[in-house]
Formats: sequence, structure tokens, C-alpha cells
Amino acid sequence: MLPVQKNDRLDVHIHDLTHEGAGVARVDGYTLFVPNALPGETVEIVVTKTNKQYGFARLIDVKQASADRVEPPCPIFYQCGGCQLQHFSYDGQLRQKRDRVVEALQRLGQFDVPVHETIGMPEPWRYRNKAQVPFKDEAGRLVAGFYRPRSHDIVEMKECLIQDERNDEAVQVVRDVLAAHRVPAYDEKTGRGVIRHVMARYGYHSGELMIVLITKTTKIKGVNEIVADILKRLPDVTSIMQNVNPDKTNVILGSTNKLLYGHETIEDKIGGLTFTISPHSFFQVNPVQTEKLYGKALEYAQLTGTEQVVDAYCGIGTISLFLARKAAHVYGVEVVPEAIEDAKQNALVNEIDNVTYACGAAEDVLPQWKQDGINPDVIVVDPPRKGCAESFLETMVEMAPKRIVYVSCNVATQARDMRYLADRGYRLVEVTPVDMFPHTAHVETVAWLEKME
Repeated sequence: MLPVQKNDRLDVHIHDLTHEGAGVARVDGYTLFVPNALPGETVEIVVTKTNKQYGFARLIDVKQASADRVEPPCPIFYQCGGCQLQHFSYDGQLRQKRDRVVEALQRLGQFDVPVHETIGMPEPWRYRNKAQVPFKDEAGRLVAGFYRPRSHDIVEMKECLIQDERNDEAVQVVRDVLAAHRVPAYDEKTGRGVIRHVMARYGYHSGELMIVLITKTTKIKGVNEIVADILKRLPDVTSIMQNVNPDKTNVILGSTNKLLYGHETIEDKIGGLTFTISPHSFFQVNPVQTEKLYGKALEYAQLTGTEQVVDAYCGIGTISLFLARKAAHVYGVEVVPEAIEDAKQNALVNEIDNVTYACGAAEDVLPQWKQDGINPDVIVVDPPRKGCAESFLETMVEMAPKRIVYVSCNVATQARDMRYLADRGYRLVEVTPVDMFPHTAHVETVAWLEKME
């Protein structure tokens, strides 16, 4: 029998935070996850759900608060699932993120190496350059907002304190215009309706603004008048696009884009490099911290101008173009065809000609490059959350670069992959966490591995 049951009310001590930002309590060895509780606190909870290994609880009262507990500035923080840590002081967030990296490296990778302080932001608000906001019809009103945690219930939102103000304004203008034109929201249950989401992308350095209307249907009734009304309210818009997603899916974007006004892309800069951004482009949402993240990756690569470098999972070429300015040649590989086309275009725009891009899975392309006589001195990897495929790790070991720089958004899979590399001749030198998403539970890390002689 479990030591706790559903609806039990009890006082617990919070030991830690999960990677999703929930407090971790233990009752007779049984783990409970408690959203909105902080490490070091004693809290009153009610158990809401139990599984064999762990359960969930709701915070009722904070009996002994952490010195890092603060009042969240967002009025809907406790209802909205957009960010998880506004009740945690920013210094506390940075310490906690470093602690989580240290713990994962030790527990999952058996590493005891220097982990630097988390690189934070001087002003950790209004940093996001992209908003994706769903719509719903509620009592005859068109409502825009974010989902409650673990649900598809939308919490109405007038502004988001981690979004750039221009994105907030764009979302509200689009909502007002669509409401005035009686455009119905898409209903997930019935599959009816038109408008699913609005996306706003703002160029931090360029000042360019893209608005994307994501619709269930190909046609939007009165679309020309809708565009004209948006432009009256937002005359500086660079691009208005329609993205059509007819499928019953949680995926936000469909495959079809249609230009409604202006240009099909906008531009922005990172570290003096110019990047072209379309509705589908993966582009880091925090431009200030991206420069710090890539700067650390470049530092760890220790390039002198003579190296051959491979950028695996290269996306639209952001890291590879950074590296190319300091390397002899950079080879980028990415499985998404549109991203590779964007990468090639970005190389042209920046007049960088010492890069070569290939489309395909890294574990398939790298062996071919090796056969072609390409022997990289440095490999940089920035994989998705699931980490690197073992076949790709095996290929990296066979290519035997002197140095590997591993950028990750999931320290658990990063620790696992680096253990594989460490067992095959690589030494983990050090790791630096970077806070790309303040007030959320996410942390990015940059790791430096050297081949042992």
C-alpha cells in the first residue's frame, strides 16, 4: 500500500525542483511533485493523483517560505502554463539551474567536472522574439491566450511579460480585427472553425515584424479587409502570412504558406551575422542569450583558422556561420530540407563561402564525408531534446576529432551521450549552463570534450 492516498492533506518539505519546475517532496520514500513549491520550503499540500512510483499534489499553503520566494508580477502566472518560475527570485533560478546540471552530470554521467555559474540576463523580461498564441470562442467572444498546465484550456492573456512588447501588441491587434470580422476560432473537438493560432515574430536587431495567421481553412472570409485593418493598426508590419493547417493535430504549423502582405521573410542578426526567417524557420527566441551561448561554443571550439569543423544538427546555419569566421572550413548537416535551404541562403547573405551544407541524418552523412576524406578537427553538436542517436555517437568516435563541443537543451540526454564518449576516449573538461528562458524551468548547456592521447 502507498504511504499516501488521493485527497490526503499533509505537510511536506520540498527538496528539489523537477526539470518542469515542480517542487519535489518525499513521504516515506514516495515522491510527490508539487507545482509552485520551492526548494527548502515546508508546505501544506493535498494529494491529487497517485501512481506506483510517484504522485502529484496541489499546494495549499506555504508554512515556511524560501528566502527566494517572490511575488510573481504576472496576474495569471498561477493559471497559465507559459512559464513556471516567476515566484522564484532570478538569482535563485540561476543557482537552481546550475545545481540541476551538476546533479544530472554526476548521477547520469558519473562526471565530476567544473560547472560554471549559469550565464543569466541583466534584464530577464520581455526577451522572446516569437509568440505562438491559440484562439478559442468563449461565450460569443474570440479569446487569445495560453494553455493551462497539462490541458488545452486557454487562459485569456492581454500581455505576456516574457514576450517582446511588439509581439504582445500584434497578437491583441489581430484578435481585435478577427473578432470584428467575426472569424470563428478553430474548435479541437468538432474540427470546425477557421483561426487556430497567431504567430508573431519580431526582429530584435532589425525591427521587422512578421504576423502569421494559422488557419484550418484555405480561405479566410474578408481576408483583404482583415489585412487592411491590421495595417491600419500596425503600419510598420513587414510581413503578413497565412499558414494553412487542416489536420486534427497538436502541431501548430501546417506545410502551406501564403503571402498576404509584404515580404515572405524577415531578417534579424546574431553577433553581426544576418539571418533570414520564415514562418517555419527555427531561430533562437532569445537573441541576447543566443550570442552568449554561441560565444561560449566558439570559445570551447578553440579555433585558430586552420581547422575543419563539422556542425551536426546545423538548422538554418546559425552556429556554423559563427564558426566559419574562425575556421578553415565548416560542414553543416541537418535532416530538415527547408532548414538546409535557409542555411545556404544565410551563407550567401553573409558572404561566407567556407561552409558546405548537406541534407540528411548526421549518422548517415558523416560516414560519407569520412569516405570523401573529410576529417574534422572539431565537431559541434546541438541535437533535439532526445539527444544524439547512438549510431551518430559511434560515427563521431570513428572520426576522432580532437575536440567535441556539445550544446544541449536537455542535460539528462547530454550526460548520457557524454558518458558514451567518455568511455571511448574523450575527457569532459568543463560545462557552462546558459539561461536562455528566464522564469521557465529550461536550461541550456555547453560542454567541452577533448580527445585523450
